[in-house]
Amino acid sequence: MARVAFILADMFEDSEFTEPYQKVKQAGHEAVVVGLEAGKEITGKNGAKVTPDKGVDEVSPDEFDALVIPGGYSPDKLRTNPRMVELTRRIFEASKPVAAICHAGWMLAEADIVRGRKVTSYHSIKTDLKNAGATWVDQEVVEDGNLITSRHPGDIPAFCEAVLRQLK
Repeated sequence: MARVAFILADMFEDSEFTEPYQKVKQAGHEAVVVGLEAGKEITGKNGAKVTPDKGVDEVSPDEFDALVIPGGYSPDKLRTNPRMVELTRRIFEASKPVAAICHAGWMLAEADIVRGRKVTSYHSIKTDLKNAGATWVDQEVVEDGNLITSRHPGDIPAFCEAVLRQLK
C-alpha cells in the first residue's frame, strides 16, 4: 500500500481531485489531503468541499510514496507557498511519482522539475512550461520517468491509470 499526498487549495478543479482520489483509495492506497492549513475547509471551483487531513507544515516528503496535484486555480495559490514547492521538489527528487493535471503544471515549473522533461498541461500554460525548460506536447497523458502529466478533465481516466501503474 502506498501513501499518496494530494495537495489542494481553494478553487481546485473538482473532478481532477475527486476522481484520482477515489481511484487511489479504491486501489487500496492511503490518500492524504495536504492543504496550506489542516482542518481549514477548502472549496473547489464547482463547490466540492474538502477538509485537509494535514497542513503542509505538518508533513515531510519522506512520509509519502507519490504526489498528485489537481488543477484549477489551486496550483497557482500553492506555488506561492515555499513549503508546498519544497514538498513537490523533494518527492520528485526522491524518484517517487509526481502527477500533475491541467493547470498543476504551474507547480512543476515553480519547483523547477520540468527542465529537460517531456510534459503536457492545459494549453494556456504551455508557454510557462516551455519557458521552464520543458518540451510540451499535446497528449492525453505523458509519463517522463516519475513525472506524470495530463491536459484536462477529459484525460482523467488515462491520468489515473498512469498514477496507479506507477504506484505498483
